[in-house]
Amino acid sequence: QVQLVESGGGLVQAGDSLRLSCAASGRAFSSTAMAWFRQAPGKEREFVACISRDGDRTLYGDSVKGRFTISRDNAKNTGYLQMNNQKPEDTAIYYCATRVSSIQTNNPPLYGTWGQGTPVTVSS
Repeated sequence: QVQLVESGGGLVQAGDSLRLSCAASGRAFSSTAMAWFRQAPGKEREFVACISRDGDRTLYGDSVKGRFTISRDNAKNTGYLQMNNQKPEDTAIYYCATRVSSIQTNNPPLYGTWGQGTPVTVSS
């Protein structure tokens, strides 16, 4: 079973960039699709981005489209979320998740493995 550990979160100013990493244990990472979700205080979990098992298909939430980029390196068992031109409304805890499938989806219940999350705070 894959275990996920997010890192790279922190405090940044509006307009800055940040890259999150999602390190997966085990060899199963290369057989999974991956996604990033986020949850701000008092708000529901929100889909951010997802990527197919082979990295050739991606999907983004409307609020991050054009600013965030999801990628993965299966040789390193690691996924990434590059966040550019950040806004205060990007403040949240960011979670990576995987599902045993080649197909990415923005539906949280379809992801069976989740990390503990990494906090991101964007100040104005």
